[in-house]
Amino acid sequence: MDNTLVQLAMQSVNFGAIMPSLVLVCFGMFLLLVNVFSPRGKTTHVAWISIIALVISGIVSLSAWTPAGTPAGAGNTQFGFAGAVALDNFATFFNITFLLAAGLTILMSDEYLKREGYPIGEYYPLILFTTAGAMWMASGIDLMTIFLGLEVLSISLYVLAGFFRGQVRSNEAGLKYFLLGAFSTAFLLYGIALLYGVAGTTNVAEMGLYFAKNSAILGNPMTIAGMLLLATGFLFKIAAVPFHMWTPDVYQGAPTPVTAFMSAGPKAAAFAAFIRVFVFGLAGLQAEWTSLLWVLAVLTMTVGNLMAIYQTNIKRMLAYSSIAHAGYAMVGMVAANEIGLSGILFYMLAYTFMNLGAFAILVLAGREGEENLTLEGFAGFGFKRPFLGIAMTIFLFSLMGIPPTAGFAGKFYIFAGALKAGYVWLVVIGVLNSALSLYYYLRVMVTMYFREPSEDFAWVKMHAGAVVSIVLAIIGVFYMGIIPGAVMEMAKLAIF
Repeated sequence: MDNTLVQLAMQSVNFGAIMPSLVLVCFGMFLLLVNVFSPRGKTTHVAWISIIALVISGIVSLSAWTPAGTPAGAGNTQFGFAGAVALDNFATFFNITFLLAAGLTILMSDEYLKREGYPIGEYYPLILFTTAGAMWMASGIDLMTIFLGLEVLSISLYVLAGFFRGQVRSNEAGLKYFLLGAFSTAFLLYGIALLYGVAGTTNVAEMGLYFAKNSAILGNPMTIAGMLLLATGFLFKIAAVPFHMWTPDVYQGAPTPVTAFMSAGPKAAAFAAFIRVFVFGLAGLQAEWTSLLWVLAVLTMTVGNLMAIYQTNIKRMLAYSSIAHAGYAMVGMVAANEIGLSGILFYMLAYTFMNLGAFAILVLAGREGEENLTLEGFAGFGFKRPFLGIAMTIFLFSLMGIPPTAGFAGKFYIFAGALKAGYVWLVVIGVLNSALSLYYYLRVMVTMYFREPSEDFAWVKMHAGAVVSIVLAIIGVFYMGIIPGAVMEMAKLAIF
């Protein structure tokens, strides 16, 4: 009997289903050994090997893409580990988003870490492990796989947030993120336990089928409690109100490239798991969680924008801005239709380009200790550093949602999905919030171009890696803004 179980278990293992993440994990462990034998302070080669790992993982991910028009059953989707993991179009689209976020982060990190006095090679394996955890969250079709991915992602991020161990604010960021993250994880795990107690399975598809056949169980208090606890864990990761309190302090205290990565990759991973579990596993409770997310989307957009207005530190302002953008993406969850859900995927990719591009400029503009990452510190920046000023303006326009940028296209699709679903007032509130955000984004531009410079910004060095990340981000912002149809079609293929 034992041998039969072992044989069945071995037959269900398909490493192809986790190959993109497996590449990153193997490279990450290899780089840990490379760091042991590398001279202290020499990390450039580790950064470039990490980039190679991301490229290989991206090629493997794209090999699993199933084009439109492929007959049923003839696609490239891979399933493995007794149906706990699926490398399908949905996972592939998000994998590319994670890999782009990680790649842009690594490009802007090497010279920054040396400038700040922390040229430590273990930084790059941690980025790879975080990305692997995000991939498991996107490809997980079992709640335990999603939980495993969340833990791998979170533990790596706790270390990265507190990476500057000699700085009090970095220690504070790591500790706050760890303590609050541990609480949110406990909520998530308790929710998984309750839903397992009701449905008798942790497989998302099987859970959906069980609730479809036993609709009476949907009103069970244990089912509702499980859904709410599960939502709490995901809402914490996307920094939705009222689970957003950690965001400004952690974003401000963490190293700037880490802040950039946290704002894009892990947020996209949380949305991937959120969609997979709630839209496909808890569809029977859609009326309940839609009402909840309607309220939270409004609160998240509004609180994020209102608090951003009062910030003078640009990292902290972008932290509250990221909360507001999570609210915009949640509008797509409320719509829960083809345009809305596809719009979330499109928006996560667009947000990766525009937000990481903005943070790459902060990396270059900052001095050792990052003392000038304030509005006053940016006075005259656009005149003294024209290329960086123009690039920052492009990214801020995209964050506002001004055409022809990716931010406009992303908001258009999400709001169009909500309109199609009949949520007119939610769209009105979203548009008003977008208008509200113009104030604090324009304030940065006004400071860059209409204030007398108090600094000559002589310390700003145009490091190759950061410049490449900025250029790639600009290309992404304009491509997705001017020709959004191709990416949106891929997003639709990923969902339906």
